[in-house]
Amino acid sequence: MDDGGLEGCIEEMRELAKDKSPYLGMEFPSEEAAYEFYNEYGRIVGFSIRRDYCTKSQKDGVMTSRKFVCCKEGEREKDKRYTMIKNPRSETRTNCKAFMHISFKRDLSKWIVSKFDSNHNHPLHLPQCTHLMPSQRKVCDAQGINIDIADENGISLKASHDLISAIAGGKEFVGFTREDQKTYLRVKRQRNLQYGEAGSLLRYFQQQVAENPYFYYAIQLDADEMITNIFWADHQMITNYGLFGDAVSFDTTFRTNKEYRPLALFCGFNHFRMTVIFGVALLHDETAESFEWLFETFLDAMSGKKPVSFFTDQDQAMAKAISQIMPEVFHGLCTFHLMQNALKHLGYLFKSGSKFSSDLKACIYDYENEHELIEAWNSLIDKYNLQENEWMKRTWRKREQWAHVYMKWVFTGGMRSTQLSESLNGTLRGYLKGDHNIVQFFTHFNRIVVDKWYEEISAIYDSRQKLPRMKLKKCPILIQVASLYTPPIFDLFHCELDTSLCCQVKQFHELEGEVKCVIGLYGNGKEYIVEGRVEVIGLRGEKSCQEIHCTCKKFENFGILCSHAIKALDRMNVMKIPERYILGRWRLDAKDFEVEEKNVVMDEDDPKLLILACYRDLCPRMVKLATQASMHKPAYQLVDEEIKELCVKVNNMMKGVGSFGTNELDVDDPNIAQVKGIKKKDVGHKGRGRLKPLHEMMNKKTKVISQPTRLSKTIGQSSNTTNIQNSSSSQPQFSYY
Repeated sequence: MDDGGLEGCIEEMRELAKDKSPYLGMEFPSEEAAYEFYNEYGRIVGFSIRRDYCTKSQKDGVMTSRKFVCCKEGEREKDKRYTMIKNPRSETRTNCKAFMHISFKRDLSKWIVSKFDSNHNHPLHLPQCTHLMPSQRKVCDAQGINIDIADENGISLKASHDLISAIAGGKEFVGFTREDQKTYLRVKRQRNLQYGEAGSLLRYFQQQVAENPYFYYAIQLDADEMITNIFWADHQMITNYGLFGDAVSFDTTFRTNKEYRPLALFCGFNHFRMTVIFGVALLHDETAESFEWLFETFLDAMSGKKPVSFFTDQDQAMAKAISQIMPEVFHGLCTFHLMQNALKHLGYLFKSGSKFSSDLKACIYDYENEHELIEAWNSLIDKYNLQENEWMKRTWRKREQWAHVYMKWVFTGGMRSTQLSESLNGTLRGYLKGDHNIVQFFTHFNRIVVDKWYEEISAIYDSRQKLPRMKLKKCPILIQVASLYTPPIFDLFHCELDTSLCCQVKQFHELEGEVKCVIGLYGNGKEYIVEGRVEVIGLRGEKSCQEIHCTCKKFENFGILCSHAIKALDRMNVMKIPERYILGRWRLDAKDFEVEEKNVVMDEDDPKLLILACYRDLCPRMVKLATQASMHKPAYQLVDEEIKELCVKVNNMMKGVGSFGTNELDVDDPNIAQVKGIKKKDVGHKGRGRLKPLHEMMNKKTKVISQPTRLSKTIGQSSNTTNIQNSSSSQPQFSYY
């Protein structure tokens, strides 16, 4: 705006101020109405106001007078704590004498302006700057909801403020500054922690249970009634485990921060081979006792259902707990950690030109027969002169937990490591920060859960929107599975079918429906035996396979038929796969029953959502109305009068309406009454983190701390009883990632 335009705007504001100026004897229905009037007058003139002193009747305590002053009234007191300050704050007060004094008239039940002084001893603010004055800045409830949503979704302070400004029509129309928004969030976080970390944690769980009765949580207490370990799983996690909990990856890791509390994740594959979360825990430490409590709690949350295979790293405490709690479950070792440990103990054999890495991987992945594995391992030991190496001896004793020849008999769904959990931990770093408090941790962790759920929804949509890629468009088996398998599983099956075209039937025997084939891959010396049982159905003599098995154990281990079995079916003139060999966990309709039975829906009458929707509807229209009315004085006067009437009506309507939401903690809950706090951790103890490559481990030392034994208690949503068990732990401090 040029100087002439600015001067004209100031002159118009002066003329407007004359009409809005207070005068002696002016009446107001309430003290708040007087404040709003004087504040509006200050906005037009160009100064901020604040409440000064008030007087109250000694008889009944009713306020009888109030003084409103300019924000520059008085002088700043000297801070006696500091005598030498290099960069003191700038002075803002000028001992301005402008004020408005009001008195309450009991006979009229109104407030009357008794004194008024309009003289200021400082420059008044320009119209363009009035929105920055303190008395003009306020975060309303609807805007607060916008700020909360932005903060809960990880949107930066600047980005969220810019978005709110764009919705309002500009930063001058928002009604608050970025600093006010920052203060709002700080006060909100303090309010959320009004019961302390432990109380806030339990209040969060109470809210989750109120919203979803199937939400499960459990908390372990030590002898001092301090929270040590925390586990939780929502309804979706429990449902996913019921469908896909046959193979589970478990890992504990944490971001480097000042508190070092491990985050434990139970993960697996869904029918799209996407990562799903089955349960989460914040642990006090990583001792066998803590893991035993966690695994017992996890199984209790999942109604006692145990996985078929359970993958962890080579942690001795985990192994001990699994052997105690789930002895019949196959405990697989993470092959990634196995290779990293090999690098740590035998790093000199990984030098350039050495084939040790490929030879070790061949022992892990390639061999089908036990005697072949034994020969290959002995050859490896002799080739690299490792007869006396203790790590190789320990690794060989655990071969049934990592070698393919043993693992092929167990269903793993293609899982061979804990990379599912570790990759999810990498994702966590984009959502969680080291300075998050307990409420922020759960809020932002829930964002990850929601994002994973949405990725699955997108995959379900794509599976119904996009046709599968079929290279053999007339193949009956492909046509059959294309409508049953999810796209990733269909692609894997398609590869097996393609490989079957390269297989040779070297021997074939059929006797009374019992079939036995010897099948080998062209150009490969390996042979596999496929056995099956067929029968003739229908008048046309069509064959149906009732049972089929291959010595490669692809179906038993992964859940789809191998290329050898497909070749055998073709040789037997069977045109369709038996229904029992299309595993339910890989089908498109694996979760259909959940959608049909799910009764939890979003409440369209949620007050929080309604407030936000109304605000978004009114805000742009009001900004547009103000913009148009400001261009023409009669229009401005019309809108001004109507807004006054609307304000009076809305204020009268809102008198009987309470604020939305509650922040109370159910202190009558016996589980909450006994909790005294969250067990803290020694600052210097970092615990055991993710296993890292050798180059990351250089120049780092491990600090060992003794761990005293004490009693612990478990409390949770599912039961009000307290379970006593032996537990040991160090003294960790809480870690919110």
